[in-house]
Amino acid sequence: MTELNDIVDTAKAAFLQAATPADLENAKALFLGKSGKITELMKGMAALSVEEKKSRGAAINLAKQAIESALTERRQALADAELQTQLQAEALDVTLPGRQRGQGGLHPVSLTLERIEAIFGSMGFDVAQGPEIESDWFNFTALNTPEDHPARSMHDTFYVEGGSEAAPNLLRTHTSPMQIRYAVQHVKAHRAAAGATSEGLYAGEMPEIRVIAPGRTYRVDSDATHSPMFHQCEGLWVGENVSFKDLKFVFTDFCRTFFESDDLVLRFRPSFFPFTEPSAEIDIQFQTGPLAGRWLEVAGSGQVHPNVIRNMGLDPEKFIGFAFGMGPDRLTMLRYGVNDLRLFFDGDVRFLSQFQ
Repeated sequence: MTELNDIVDTAKAAFLQAATPADLENAKALFLGKSGKITELMKGMAALSVEEKKSRGAAINLAKQAIESALTERRQALADAELQTQLQAEALDVTLPGRQRGQGGLHPVSLTLERIEAIFGSMGFDVAQGPEIESDWFNFTALNTPEDHPARSMHDTFYVEGGSEAAPNLLRTHTSPMQIRYAVQHVKAHRAAAGATSEGLYAGEMPEIRVIAPGRTYRVDSDATHSPMFHQCEGLWVGENVSFKDLKFVFTDFCRTFFESDDLVLRFRPSFFPFTEPSAEIDIQFQTGPLAGRWLEVAGSGQVHPNVIRNMGLDPEKFIGFAFGMGPDRLTMLRYGVNDLRLFFDGDVRFLSQFQ
């Protein structure tokens, strides 16, 4: 028995000294392997009597069980130690801040459109939205643009399927069609409210029409200052006593508010547009900053042509007004110092993130 106890003690000591699972398996072989000490003892029982085999076999089995128990215990200890080492190596510091998705923001042109709408809204102007696929009548004819006007050429206008040869559909080249649509609806509503039954031009009492029409427009053009798709904002004010003086006051106030510059100077240059008479290009001049002293064109404008007033359903002998059209993309370039229009539409996050 003393021999078996020594073997068990020796096995336990060997198992404890095993630093890795491989070392433990090598130590196991010394005691439980084919040539191990316990195996050799079992082989030596062949020469014993039956009674000695019973007692001797029972003692050897107890020793074997003790060694196997010690082996299992050491295996578990090594596995636990390996797991702890792995957990420490792969530990996560849960106190660190999490990874967050970057927050998006409005496109710089959208910021400009919101600013335009807010400024003109404070002056009592409504905001009108309308279709981007427009009819020839609203886009050209109603705006006093004759059939031989260059803008009707396919070199300038995107024509689309639908409509007819006499009245084709197209991608609107400006947002001025919304001035006509808005005015026609406005006149119909007040004609009905006034109980007017005549189908002629309306000359009754009616609230003034004040509206801006911002939105996307399309022309066959592309370079550093032009894009096939761009934005425009048209404005219209029609009443009984709306003059060019009102146009100059409204647009001057808008520009100075938009650019936050009270010393901004405006210049109205004579020009020509089919839908206004007289017409004027509007230039601005900054007094300070990198653009100081330069005249920069920002809009076209003029008194609404009598033919356009008629196409609105109004009597041009009673109603008069002014209209203007400007490019929010160009205003955005001037406000933020951007020198290439195409940057707005490339979708480069590095560029767009500067405006958040």
